[in-house]
Amino acid sequence: MSAKENTLKASGQPRSPLPPPPPARFDPALFVPDDARCVRYWEEFAMLDNVAEHSRMVATVATFLAERAVERGLDVDVPTVRASAMLHDLAKTYCIRHGGNHSQLGGAWVAELTGNPVIASGVTHHVYWPFAMDLARYFTPLAVLYADKRVNHNRLVSIEARFKDLIIRYGIPLNLQDRINETKRQALELEQLLCDTLEVDLNACDFDSGRLV
Repeated sequence: MSAKENTLKASGQPRSPLPPPPPARFDPALFVPDDARCVRYWEEFAMLDNVAEHSRMVATVATFLAERAVERGLDVDVPTVRASAMLHDLAKTYCIRHGGNHSQLGGAWVAELTGNPVIASGVTHHVYWPFAMDLARYFTPLAVLYADKRVNHNRLVSIEARFKDLIIRYGIPLNLQDRINETKRQALELEQLLCDTLEVDLNACDFDSGRLV
């Protein structure tokens, strides 16, 4: 394994008993929807306005990460990452109204709509990544996961603030504190991996322009 590959991997991440998926890499033969098409999908699935606002902000953060990755020489397709982030909560409104797992359902919907497994992987795994974290192989889903953890509703926040809100809204009422805290631990590990790989302090950046704040 090369030194660069070592840098892109995080140790100690719990592994799924299932084998990891194939690399989530750009394939020019696959369809990648632009923002306008993603918004049409939102409308088709009656996305609530606040979920749409959240999705736009998550896409802003994920796009920054993708652009920074390209600058650092990673094999990343920015439109693919952005589309996955735009669509990550496609099933959220439906599941609020009818129940269900919005990441799993949304991943299935996006796979059917786009025929693009890389975009769908970011939707399916934006809550938790069950495999070893490897940015070289799985940049799109990991970037979407991290971006989602930095946006509370439509505001950019720290991971600490984001998970404090999640504990209040879901952890205490549904007795999910342990699960949420494990997800927080993963998000912080992923944040450090991204900071090291992209050579940027992600807590000192506004993401919209790439300026330090």
